[in-house]
Amino acid sequence: MVSRRYERRSILLTTNLAFKDWGTIFPNAACVTALIDRLTHHAEIITIAGESYRRREAEAAQKARRVKQ
Repeated sequence: MVSRRYERRSILLTTNLAFKDWGTIFPNAACVTALIDRLTHHAEIITIAGESYRRREAEAAQKARRVKQ
């Protein structure tokens, strides 16, 4: 998909993994390198630092379950 859209259409991608960790998802290192290269060639990378509201809610729900027991 990325190869077909490269330099033709926009791609919006969100991830919680750093590029160095993409090898844990994609088994072929050469493909990961090519993918990252194409995605970042004309990219605007926006890093959002902050607390995850999903994690906060999951931890609160887990705590509530422990209290109930």
